[in-house]
Amino acid sequence: MTFAFSTSFSYIFRNFTDVEKEEIYSSLSDQVRDLPGTPGVYLFLDKEGKVIYVGKAKNLRKRVASYFTGKVTGKTKVLVSRIASLDHVVVESESDALLLENNLIKKYQPRYNILLKDDKSYPWIVIKNEHFPRVFLTRNVVRDGSEYFGPYTSVRMVHTLLDLIRQLYPLRTCKLNLNPENISGGKYKVCLEYHLGKCMAPCVGKQTEEEYNRDIQSVRMILKGHIREVTGHLKGLMKEYARDLLFEKAQMVKEKLEILEKYRARSVVVTPNIREADVFSVIDREKFAVINFLKIVNGAVVQSHTVEVKKVLGEKKEDILPLIVSDIRQRFSSNSPETIVPFRPAEEVAGTKWTVPVRGDKKKLLELSERNAKYYVLEKEKREEGYLKRHSSDRRLEQLRKDLHLQELPQHIECFDNSNLQGTHPVASCVVFRDARPSKKDYRHFNIKTVMGPDDYASMEEVVYRRYKRLLGEGKELPQLVVIDGGKGQLNAALKSLEKMGLEKKIALIGIAKRLEEIYFPHDPVPLYLDKNSDSLKIIQQLRDEAHRFGITFHRKKRSKDLLKSELDGIPGIGPKTAQKLLEHFGSVAKIKEQNTGALEPVIGKAKAKVLRRELRRKKAEENTDRQAGNAG
Repeated sequence: MTFAFSTSFSYIFRNFTDVEKEEIYSSLSDQVRDLPGTPGVYLFLDKEGKVIYVGKAKNLRKRVASYFTGKVTGKTKVLVSRIASLDHVVVESESDALLLENNLIKKYQPRYNILLKDDKSYPWIVIKNEHFPRVFLTRNVVRDGSEYFGPYTSVRMVHTLLDLIRQLYPLRTCKLNLNPENISGGKYKVCLEYHLGKCMAPCVGKQTEEEYNRDIQSVRMILKGHIREVTGHLKGLMKEYARDLLFEKAQMVKEKLEILEKYRARSVVVTPNIREADVFSVIDREKFAVINFLKIVNGAVVQSHTVEVKKVLGEKKEDILPLIVSDIRQRFSSNSPETIVPFRPAEEVAGTKWTVPVRGDKKKLLELSERNAKYYVLEKEKREEGYLKRHSSDRRLEQLRKDLHLQELPQHIECFDNSNLQGTHPVASCVVFRDARPSKKDYRHFNIKTVMGPDDYASMEEVVYRRYKRLLGEGKELPQLVVIDGGKGQLNAALKSLEKMGLEKKIALIGIAKRLEEIYFPHDPVPLYLDKNSDSLKIIQQLRDEAHRFGITFHRKKRSKDLLKSELDGIPGIGPKTAQKLLEHFGSVAKIKEQNTGALEPVIGKAKAKVLRRELRRKKAEENTDRQAGNAG
């Protein structure tokens, strides 16, 4: 065979020295020329001897030679530029080549292949190879003669199946060695599971191994999807018990049948004509493909799995499908004789035949699989949309940084607001935004401690100082921007606090005045007016409004609590918790006063209700007496 590199020699081997280029060119030319024209698998290796690509071929010589022609794509050129040597394995058929390729990809995880992850992390249901076999979930496949069913893609499905099995059959869950010698020797005693009716106590000879294994055979049939045979057996057994007048046993079997029928109802019944088949559909995109797999047993869908394949060299769906079919059949231990697909792949897969349906139940099955694949793609697009939204917050913050002339991107912003009513119950709030979104777990309330009377400036100075003094003391991160709800006066008060701690150059500070939405900066008498529709102003307004809402809510609760305390203070048996219950239930002290004993009893009990009504009447009488005395005076 004549073989030549028609692509640019310098480009293909640009990762090597001139001496290496000559040696590799000569070596690869000889290796490709000597390849057989038979089915097989080829491996490309880099100069460190690491496998970087594995491929299959109907004709090894022709397929490998095609990489070094002028028709290869840009991505394939990158692959070829890193090839230092190649290896190959000859097999008897294309099916064998497909299986071997699959295994080698999983073994070497080459950089330029579709990465097929192994299934070690998938859950299995195992019937243990032992006397009186246990049935349980495992993630480790041990080749000890035990039977493994799966792997399952959902742990919830495994637990559902195990729960179903345990409702139907009282199997043991202990790890005891139940060999005949231990049982006959009386080594064990019955446990709580026996007394609860969940185990028949084979450990003390109350159940024979033959009886136990009949249940295990039924479990085996359920796990294989052959529920019809199990229900048929149980119906026959129920009739037999009824005929022999063993009605309690017949009722127990009937209950098991009902459980099985409910389980079958969860599967999508297709048609009894399709006994066993695998169904694959493909959604092809530029950079990835999504393949959905459905397993059909006795006319029902018993398993579904969707896999996403990232394209490395622009692979076509015709090349991807047989590889994935082979991988999934191995992974799920499928021996279905028929595989339903949307198009006929070029390669055959050993042990099954391709079916491309045009109409009928098989076509409906394929459409069901396609819907599953489409749902996966839609979910993927939603996740990516969420990712883009997160990145759009970066764009908004970048605009805010530019508009406010900040040195850093303000990913962490805090906003302060004071709240009081005619100087009473002064409080303040601090809300925190991270990546332009509220971080409510970081919100904080403040009770004003050092200021007497309605002094917004002094209150702002206090809470800003307390907030950042604490953050510094705890070694927590500081915000890049602080927003003060108020004009120049509140802004200057906050600045004083930052200056006391030496933070005036570490934290950017602005104030927003309510009337015209002016933005004030420290030491600058001229405000900044942002565009009313700008994202920057919307972020600042959202911060201000959230701080105001949070502060007002706290202020109202504090006023209500203090008012409640003054009205109910000193009443025997009415403590803070009882008072809070009353307020939450009736909404206000005025409403509480209007209630009779019958209305109060469900909230605080009969005894406390009587005491409360008596004391409220007494206080009201005292208030009337004082008022009359005042009028007389």
